[in-house]
Amino acid sequence: MNSISNNAIRQILILITIIFIGVVLFIHLKTFIPAFLGSYTLYVLMRKYMFILQGKYKWNKNLAAALLMLLSFLIIMVPILILANMMTSRIAFAIEHSSDILTAIQNFISTYEKRYNVDILTDENIRRISTIGAETLPKILGATFDTLTTILIMYFILFFMLVDGRKMESHFYEWVPLKDENILLLRRDLNLLVNSNAIGIPLIALIQGLIGLIGYVILGVQEPIFWFVITCIAAMLPVVGAAVAYIPVSLLFFAAGDNGKGVIMLIYGFGVIGVSDNVARFWLQKRLGDVHPLITVFGVIIGVSMFGFIGLIFGPILISLFLLMIKIYASEFSQKVDPNDIPIK
Repeated sequence: MNSISNNAIRQILILITIIFIGVVLFIHLKTFIPAFLGSYTLYVLMRKYMFILQGKYKWNKNLAAALLMLLSFLIIMVPILILANMMTSRIAFAIEHSSDILTAIQNFISTYEKRYNVDILTDENIRRISTIGAETLPKILGATFDTLTTILIMYFILFFMLVDGRKMESHFYEWVPLKDENILLLRRDLNLLVNSNAIGIPLIALIQGLIGLIGYVILGVQEPIFWFVITCIAAMLPVVGAAVAYIPVSLLFFAAGDNGKGVIMLIYGFGVIGVSDNVARFWLQKRLGDVHPLITVFGVIIGVSMFGFIGLIFGPILISLFLLMIKIYASEFSQKVDPNDIPIK
């Protein structure tokens, strides 16, 4: 009768302990996962420049990390501040003329109620719309607050990643129980996927802005370049996206009594600008990272529900990583079958 060696028993006990502690830590720290993933994304993008500043120019690692973090912070936050500044006057106008906008919308809907003999603005529908608005606003505000908190924690983690980058990577190579070639494959593919998604999101936002600009020019929107900038910036924001741009444009048409253009703007916004996000995402992800469109679709769905806004980047990466680990497992443990040994009936 074969007996289990003491060494195997010790390995099993240690693995059980590691897994148990890991599960406990995950349960209590899962709210910080988006911040960690965001910091890893920025680390991948900055890693090269951090090593150049340290190695070639002999910069102090704390100073180099602080400079790179400041630059990335400006790149991330400046567009948001520009958006807030540009939208302030428009929001003030909408609030000042809110009654005119609502009256125009009601008159427009009443026209079609009489024409087709239907009831749209019933008391029940108005109550439902009010309920939806009351429920949606706190969610938007909560998502915004969560995003700001995540950014702060993300930069806190990023600092230590940049400062101890070489040590962190050496531990990764040392601790991961894989062949050297598979460790290099894992790191290379992860970095490729992160870069493709981090670059792809701004490009997708630019594409949405250009498509929006075409619609703004055709419909005769005042200051189309302004709304182009708003669309580009808003397309990168969580929760609402490019709708921050084209919904106010349509409301301005309604306020001016141009109901036809208001409806066309809404249809163009949701049907063209919104759809272009998915189409551009398929094309860019496939081109930049050779990511299959199905991976992108299901990755975004899973990623956003799990990680929030950063899930746009790490959702597809999660699925790709799963497939990559299957490939690595096959390389590590499977035995190749000789085609000559396959029986032929």
